[in-house]
Amino acid sequence: MPERWEPLRERFGYGGFIVLEHYREGAARMMRDDGVFFREVGRNAWDPEAIIADMDRHGVDVMVLCTVPVLFYYWAKPEHTLEWARFLNDHLASVVAKYPRRFLALGTVPLQDTALAIEEMERCRTQLGMPGLEIGSNVNGANLDDERLFPFYEAAEALGVALLVHPWNMVGAERMKRYWGEWLVGMPAETALAIHSCICGGVFDRFPRLRMLFAHAGGAFPFTLGRIAHGWRARPDLCNVNHTRDPRSYAGHFWVDSITHDERALAYLLDVVGRDRVVMGSDYPFPLGDLEHGRFIEHMELPPETKERILWKNAVEFLQLDAGDYGGGSIAASESSDRTRGDSRTTA
Repeated sequence: MPERWEPLRERFGYGGFIVLEHYREGAARMMRDDGVFFREVGRNAWDPEAIIADMDRHGVDVMVLCTVPVLFYYWAKPEHTLEWARFLNDHLASVVAKYPRRFLALGTVPLQDTALAIEEMERCRTQLGMPGLEIGSNVNGANLDDERLFPFYEAAEALGVALLVHPWNMVGAERMKRYWGEWLVGMPAETALAIHSCICGGVFDRFPRLRMLFAHAGGAFPFTLGRIAHGWRARPDLCNVNHTRDPRSYAGHFWVDSITHDERALAYLLDVVGRDRVVMGSDYPFPLGDLEHGRFIEHMELPPETKERILWKNAVEFLQLDAGDYGGGSIAASESSDRTRGDSRTTA
């Protein structure tokens, strides 16, 4: 995120936005403009040099940067979200322009207004050179199979824009205020619902060339797939209203990241979606991320080619990059976006 920005309550005339309070050197509080604390962040949330230092420490050659979902602002007036999205996207593009061999970026768009979202997506792709966008798992409570989004998907497919889906505005959040439940239970459930909606809503059938990646290893979806497939067979009147295929057949259609925090879970994930569909993720720089950037993957007993695919090849394919432009290196994805290694990694 940028290090500073103008208070949006003053600019737009209403509240609910995030402000960044720098209360000491290298530390800031993300606060809602009504004074409610959201989270604390450090320099590596806004300083590219600090991010690169962490990347070098963990052997990451290239990182994919994107914004923090709380900054999507889908709830705001569309024209205001567009203005904000342009500000964030221009900032991300400037970071990539300064460090072109270390960073890529995924943009954000005002997804509550399909026409404006397409407009900004086109600008991100054609003017800013971004290979994709980060979008939320729902749009103000509307799931990703909402037909209002179909023109957006059609445009993304035509432009070759990859979509990283990140959970936000979690289902059942009002019951998860204690024990960090929104993040620990709500996010996996929200992501599973997003994938379920895309399958049963016919999104993957209608847009077969649309490239989507779901964060946090697909959330609870891989471990719920058997139940969903059984429900599709047992109650087609409820599950198969859009005449889709067996849900199991879609498991290799989309990508997920590798953040499971559990070797057995990652092994199962590879079995469910296939080794070609798991992209190394970091969720850097936040506490729930894989902040050792794939150390546990390297220590797993996996075939070298599988590790190579997770650590960089799958990301290159998802984003449709020329691997040679990045030294054949690894690519990881970040929300901000012991090792001397012979290979390299890309993280998101």
